[in-house]
Amino acid sequence: MDLQLLRTFLEVAATGSFGAAAGRLFVTQSAVSLRVHRLEEQLGRPLFERGKGGVALTPAGREFRGFATAILRNWEQARQRVSALDGMPLALAVGAQPSLWPRFGFGWLDRLRAALPEVAIRAEMARPEALTDLLLSGALQAVLSYDPVTRPGLANERLMEDHLVLVSPWEDTAVDGLAGRYALIDWGPEFRRFHDDALPGLAEPQLVLGMGTLAAWYLRNRPLAAFLPARYTRKPIAEGTLFLVKDAPTFTHTAWATWREDMDQQMRDVASRTLLEAVAKAEGETAEVLDQL
Repeated sequence: MDLQLLRTFLEVAATGSFGAAAGRLFVTQSAVSLRVHRLEEQLGRPLFERGKGGVALTPAGREFRGFATAILRNWEQARQRVSALDGMPLALAVGAQPSLWPRFGFGWLDRLRAALPEVAIRAEMARPEALTDLLLSGALQAVLSYDPVTRPGLANERLMEDHLVLVSPWEDTAVDGLAGRYALIDWGPEFRRFHDDALPGLAEPQLVLGMGTLAAWYLRNRPLAAFLPARYTRKPIAEGTLFLVKDAPTFTHTAWATWREDMDQQMRDVASRTLLEAVAKAEGETAEVLDQL
């Protein structure tokens, strides 16, 4: 069985789209389609129902998904056990949601490399459901996410309360003065519920950005207010290019680390320690902004 075919199948199953899976795998959509077709030929059953709105698993696809996850998990466990025969495992694979990499994930990578110079580290970025599949398959040993994963064989660790603050490029701005000058960044279902309840006057903005962290780059030189991670705003607030919106609510959600329980304990101890160090630094930067509210 070609493991590449299995990983492609799981990505398509997680995203519901050949195009989205291609983007995550850094291959063309035709390559994804070919891999799925090859797998379907080997199994003798269609795995996906194709439609204009995307793809959905067939009954055979739903049945096969658990086997695909188990095969990848067993392969990763075998690879780790073999590489561990001479001591500490030689590889560590971690993943995170896009917005958590710059938040404290990159700082974690720096600390991991310094603490484990002999270990090859691989970092992945994906949406929560894809991260869960990779974690359960054994392709990743740990993930950073806003959604803890409650499954056998996994352990969740609460990391920090993350804050989104409403900022604008104009000083002395209030919420009721943002009509026509506001961009709604989609930070997920919980944020949208909070936004609809707390800011009904901004519920239908002219611009909605489903880009997460990348939206901060788009807004850097554009005259629009938006909710941004507090630590992203620290420097521009200090420089006087961004300002906290008066009387605006702050959205808080929790960042988690989820670990595989079969992870080498020595590796886990080092990874957890260095992660908490990176989180502590990020919390300090966030506190500087929140102190101004």
